[in-house]
Parts: sequence; structure tokens; C-alpha cells
Amino acid sequence: MRAIIVGSGAGGLTTASTIRKYNKDMEVVVITKEKEIAYSPCAIPYVIEGAIKSFDDIVMHTPEDYKKERNIDVLTETTVVDVDSKNNKIKCIDKDGNEFEMGYDYLVLATGAEPFIPPIEGKDLEGVFKVRSIEDGRAILKYIEENDCKKVAVVGAGAIGLEMAYGLKKRGLEVLVVEMAPQVLPRFLDPDMAEIVQKYLEKEGINIILSKPLEKIIGNEKVEAVCVDGKLYDADMVIMATGVRPNVELAKKAGCKIGRFAIEVNEKMQTSIPNIYAVGDCVEVVDFITGEKTLSPFGTTAVRQGKVAGKNIAGVEAKFYPVLNSAVSKIGELEIGGTGLTAFSANLKRIPIVIGRAKALTRARYYPGGKEIEIKMIFNEDGRVVGCQIVGGERVAERIDAMSIAIFKGTTAEELANMEFCYAPPVSMVNEPLSLAAENALKKLGK
Repeated sequence: MRAIIVGSGAGGLTTASTIRKYNKDMEVVVITKEKEIAYSPCAIPYVIEGAIKSFDDIVMHTPEDYKKERNIDVLTETTVVDVDSKNNKIKCIDKDGNEFEMGYDYLVLATGAEPFIPPIEGKDLEGVFKVRSIEDGRAILKYIEENDCKKVAVVGAGAIGLEMAYGLKKRGLEVLVVEMAPQVLPRFLDPDMAEIVQKYLEKEGINIILSKPLEKIIGNEKVEAVCVDGKLYDADMVIMATGVRPNVELAKKAGCKIGRFAIEVNEKMQTSIPNIYAVGDCVEVVDFITGEKTLSPFGTTAVRQGKVAGKNIAGVEAKFYPVLNSAVSKIGELEIGGTGLTAFSANLKRIPIVIGRAKALTRARYYPGGKEIEIKMIFNEDGRVVGCQIVGGERVAERIDAMSIAIFKGTTAEELANMEFCYAPPVSMVNEPLSLAAENALKKLGK
């Protein structure tokens, strides 16, 4: 029996390792276009910033490690160009251009997503970069050093865009962020919470233009400037952090059903072809609150899906649950997190909500080092929590995790307000900020 996994990201490698954990005899092969594997793309901005010393530090395993420690074969710099699902075969091309075929009993598509680059003038100039792979990160640093770059335009104010903007600022560049939405972090923050982040970045010296698209990139061979709303801004390089699109081409060639956004899978991570599974950014998932199909382009989602797919292939029953798309980021001294619905998305779906708010400190008032934290909690009309956003100086991630559990369990504002939380002056307040936000909502709910 042979399982072939196409893709060496979090989803693909987790699938491979999970198969091996539960089945010691199955042949497991991972095929990837990349030269390096088992690294964290989310860490790229922090290497750019200098918080992590080197890109080598974010590579956790080599192909040799997988062979020696887990008996998993990894073929790097190899592209799968076709899938013959009727005969259970794939066609591959290696780095030297050699074509070959491999048969499979199980195939896992972990093809991820490709950066979306808007079709604007100048996008192919030297000095325009995407941020998706470790090679992209290395190329960005090399270009900065070789061209003595002083000014950069970052297009897109999502998490990766803002993390890159801060990292480049810390590296000494003058940074301009261009975002066509009317706020930063539009995917998981409401405008009022996003404003906190924007003010922090502007205080750090980052220029931000909102509600305006990048019109064109100007230069002869290299980037020289960008045009926004008819105005020119000098730039030595451009970072395109304009989102990603699921890579579903192989799935189409295999004959797998494509849903509204990406590859359609069941709760076992099977596609419409029973012995072909799919995991990671290339699949669509179910939103826990609305029941609608959505995307969940997060490493944590890919890992959970990989465990589910791997178990099922190895003969151990497992299922993947709907998502809340919990997210967290750290930009400079600010931590930002969100889970579930925002007020904006709830209003868009015409879901009646009540909002609870709290501003507090992360430690007792008298204990040194306490930082401000602001919480916005979203409840439905029955008083059950359906979303939460937090911006603060520390301990945001663990509170978002707690709220994710609360949402999954259908916790009410009254339960949150009266829930038992731990306390010690160096790490918390005696009145937990989450409880304070729930209490604020209780008043509005008339309870």
C-alpha cells in the first residue's frame, strides 16, 4: 500500500506523519516543488524584522530527517503535473526535467494556495515580491542588501502585510502600506478595534493609506515608485501581501469536485473520489456559526486536517469539525487576536447581536509591567457568545483560545461573567477582563 502526499506544508507533512504513526507498514511518499520543507511561512516576517536570526532557524526538519526518523520518503524540487484517478497514477517532473509516473493507493492533495497578484501595470518589475515561501523571504533580504533599499511599499494590510511592514520598518526602511479596504486587518477585526492597531503602527512611523487601491508600479527595469489615487510615492521595492487563492488545478485534473471556494471534502477530508483526500489551504470548510462554506487558510487548520486525513487513511476513524477561524498576530509590542463573527460580518448576515466591551490591564495595577488590553465580545440575541476580538500588550492568544472553546460550547454571557478564572498579581487581574466584557453585555441584554 502506498500513500502519496502532494505538498510539504503543514497539512501535507502532518498527514504523512500521522499515517506513519498509526500504520508502520504503508509506504508514505511526500512530493513537493520546494527545495526546503518543514518550515513555518508565518515566521518569515519575524526573520525580516530580526526577531529570528536566520531563515535557517525556521527550518525544523530535512527530507533526511523524515526518512531516518519516520521512514517517510520526501521528493523535493519535483512537480506533480497530472493525476490519472481512474488508474491511480500521477505524472511528475523532477528538477532536471525528467518525467516519471508513480502509482498510489491513496493520494492526498495538500497543494496549498498561490499568492494573488492583482493585474496591475508594473507587477513584473524587478523589486516586486510576494511573501509565501522561505525562498521569497531570502530573496527580499538579498534585494534589500544588494540594492541598498530605503523605501518600500507594502500592498495589503492583512496580518502578513502588517507584520512585514513592521519588520521592514525595524530593518530601517521607510514603509508605506496601501490597503483598498477602509481599515487594516479587515478579515478578523471590526473598524473600531482595527483603529487601535493602525494608530500603533502610525506611531511607529509607518505610513498607511486606506480605501485606495494600488494603481500601478512605476519603473524602467526596477521599481522606482508606486501610484496611489493619482499620486506618486517613491519606492525601491514592493511587497504584495494581497491574499491567496486556493490551488485546485491538480484536483480538477483528478476529477475531484470543486466547491464554491476550493476543493470540496467531507468530514473525513475525502474528496468526491474516495481514495483522494485533500487538506490545508486548497480545501473549503464549514463555518461553525453560520453553517456556510468558507476558507480557513491557517496553519492550525491544516495541521488538524492533516491529522484527520492521516488517521482515516491509516484505518483510524476521525472527523474534522467546523471552524471559527481563530487568528492571532504579534506586531511589535502589540498582540491582536480574533475568533468567530465580527460585528461587521454579523450585520452583513443580518444576525442580531449585542456587544460587550472591556478595557483593563494584564496584571494587577500595582504590579510592574502590566499592559493595556481591550476586548470586544459579540453575543447573539440569546446571549450566547459568537465572536471575540482582543488587542493588547500581552496574553491575547490564550484568551482567544479560551473564547474559541466558549463559542464551541455555546457559552452565555451570564456564564462567562460568573466563570471561575485564576489570579495572581504578576499574571492577571482579580477581575478577569473577559468576565468584565461579558458583564457589560449582560447589562445590554437586560439580565
